[in-house]
Amino acid sequence: MFLKLKNPLVIFDLETTGTNVVQDRIVEYSFVKVMPDGDIIKNTERINPERPIPVETSLIHGIYDKDVKDKPAFKSVAKELSAFLHGCDLAGFNILKFDVPVLVEEFLRADVDFDISKRKLLDAQKIFHMMEKRTLTAAYKFYCDKDLVDAHSAEADTLATLEVLDAQIKRYEGESLKDLKGKTIGTIENNVETLHLITNDNMVDLAGRFVFNDDGIEVFNFGKHKGQAVENVLKKESGYYDWMMKGDFPMDTKRKLTEIKLRGFQR
Repeated sequence: MFLKLKNPLVIFDLETTGTNVVQDRIVEYSFVKVMPDGDIIKNTERINPERPIPVETSLIHGIYDKDVKDKPAFKSVAKELSAFLHGCDLAGFNILKFDVPVLVEEFLRADVDFDISKRKLLDAQKIFHMMEKRTLTAAYKFYCDKDLVDAHSAEADTLATLEVLDAQIKRYEGESLKDLKGKTIGTIENNVETLHLITNDNMVDLAGRFVFNDDGIEVFNFGKHKGQAVENVLKKESGYYDWMMKGDFPMDTKRKLTEIKLRGFQR
């Protein structure tokens, strides 16, 4: 591999019952662990979501209720999967807004502490959209000159993403990088630390409800308080915290909100 690694890097993809981070569940996962010495370990399994899979979703990824009715629930494999991911950085295609939040939610529901704060997160889609602005199938054709067979199969998408990410570094190493607003944010380097900073430059919570502003302060990224400091809003409008905690927000978002609220009490 061209990509230089210090820690194992796990490229992963999830197939789910839908696109709602809070409500939907995993029906298949594929994790491809790439070791610093280049060895690759695959871990692909189907999961019983313990709820019906909508037909419109099954038509996309090809997984139906009958395919998972005898498979284990996520909570029964959560500890084993957490051990498999221990000490690994994470990568994938469009994982920041969906796959990572869904995975964290599943671990939280299973009462397994899956801390991503010390992990590097790489999103090949974000780099691709900054540089080329296309999709995984197009990315695979563009960077690897191959047609993506079995698209929306978790393992096929995962292995394609690995090849795309590796090819991106070969192509862009040393080039300056601009964000989607045209602001120069750094240079593409062949190390996970730099790629992590590029793809997660202002992220606070996984769902993107809060972001860091240019001064490094957490601000709301939605609703009537968009752009305002979270800590200031909570002090002025205490009911907003209760509204969010009772609302349909991911558990990770609520956890970050609580951390900011508690920090305000200590000042």
